[in-house]
Amino acid sequence: MVKSRLAKLVILSILSLSLLLSFSSCGNKEASSPGKRTVEIPQSLPELVELAKKEGKVVSLGMPDDWANWGDTWSAMKSKYGISHTDTDMSSAEEISKFEAEKSSPTADIGDVGIVFGPLAVEKELTLPYKTSYFDDVPDWAKDEDGNWIVAYTGTIAIITNKKLVKNPPKSWDDLLKGDYRIALDDVTKSAQGQATVLAAAVAYGGDEKNIQPGIDFFAAIAKQSRLSLVNPSIAMLEMGEVDVALLWDFSALERREKVDPDGFEVCIPREGSVTSGYTTIINRYALHPYSAMLTREYILSDEGQVNFAKGYARPIRNVELPEEVKEKLLPSEQYRNAKPITDVDAWADTSKQLPQRWQNEVLIYVK
Repeated sequence: MVKSRLAKLVILSILSLSLLLSFSSCGNKEASSPGKRTVEIPQSLPELVELAKKEGKVVSLGMPDDWANWGDTWSAMKSKYGISHTDTDMSSAEEISKFEAEKSSPTADIGDVGIVFGPLAVEKELTLPYKTSYFDDVPDWAKDEDGNWIVAYTGTIAIITNKKLVKNPPKSWDDLLKGDYRIALDDVTKSAQGQATVLAAAVAYGGDEKNIQPGIDFFAAIAKQSRLSLVNPSIAMLEMGEVDVALLWDFSALERREKVDPDGFEVCIPREGSVTSGYTTIINRYALHPYSAMLTREYILSDEGQVNFAKGYARPIRNVELPEEVKEKLLPSEQYRNAKPITDVDAWADTSKQLPQRWQNEVLIYVK
């Protein structure tokens, strides 16, 4: 999936976004926004549920049924709370742009973006903070201290190989560099998945959130060999045999393998190293259905919601017990021994702002 994605009101007087929101130990009371109404933050889950049921609807961006098993989440929101749902699939960058462009006439309530786009949304004053009752169970690196963004699930950059086209599937970055097949990845100019792929290559060769040059150099070398594919590694392209090898989140790669041909594709984490990052919900500061958006975040961080992500091959951010049949869907834990979480979110946010232009200037110029 392109994880491409496309919000509505909770708007307020220009009081600042330091307004904490939560009904448990968080102590948040209300949030307001420029020239609009004030949203009272419920002090209990039953109160939140009642308010969300009255809204009866949530509109999302980048949270389609076939991405990290969002489908089960939306089914649960409907069956448990009577809340209907619609989604527009967009990239993380597109979601932020849409939130910003529609301040005066919002069309969505909540989005799902790569972790680096959470601080960007805060910087642009587009978020409504809400911590949820599970806030303390989420690692510090995976949340904003005020609840403006909170990671719900993680992914690690992995290699997926069409075994019918590549007889010796690559297991490492060095294998990729020495191969004779074409390599596809998501759009680095606007996709969190694509940008994390460049960081993963950088980490494998000694880089980090502040130093992306080894990753740029890696893909420039692939491009100079005329092996960088600009084909979107979607399910459709995999089915058509248009992708030899692709670099995707592990959950995305595993899901595509399952849907296209479980025996015809191999998925693995590169041996030298990779990056683990997360996707975070951001509630639109201008949301028309703020309580439904809050309840959505509450549900996805619950045990049931976290297991739903694992059913879609994504790893939960909370330490929850997974059924054995769900554990078996995931890659072996030992493959992740050299995977590094993106912990310096601020540094990565700064670096990723420069990445689209650098990708154009230092990599795409070699694509033939």
